[in-house]
Amino acid sequence: MGKLKKMAIDMFYNSHLKIKEIAEKLKISPSGVSQFIKQDTRYAQEKEYRKSISKTKNKVAHNKLVKAQRQDKKVEDNYSVVQTQHKQAVNELSKASHLTNESYRKWNYSAYKYNSSKRRYEFDENLGRSHDVPKYIKER
Repeated sequence: MGKLKKMAIDMFYNSHLKIKEIAEKLKISPSGVSQFIKQDTRYAQEKEYRKSISKTKNKVAHNKLVKAQRQDKKVEDNYSVVQTQHKQAVNELSKASHLTNESYRKWNYSAYKYNSSKRRYEFDENLGRSHDVPKYIKER
C-alpha cells in the first residue's frame, strides 16, 4: 500500500475528514481519494456513521431555525398588537370633534367608580379634578 493511500485512508476513517479536505491536504484529486477509501472494507460502515451524524446536525439546525422563526413571529405579533392599540388611541384622542364623556371615562377607567343606586359613574375626588373633567357620567 502506498504512502498517499495510507494517509488518505487514515484521514478519512480516523480523523473523519471529507474527501475534498483530504485531496487538498495530499494535493491529489478527489476522485483518487475516493478510489482509495472505497477499496477499504470499513467504507459502508463509515458511510452510515457519517449519514447519522449529518442527520443529527440537520435536525439540530432545523430545530434552531423553527425556534428562531417562532421568536420572530412572537415579536412581530407583539409589535402588531402595540400598533393596533396605538392606532386606536390615536383615533380616540385626535378626533376633530370633542371627546365625549363616555369616551373620556373609558380612557380613564380607573378614575371613575360606578354608583349603581344612581346609575352613573362618579369621579374619584381623591385624584383631584380640573373644571373641564366631568364629575358624573350617566350610564348609557
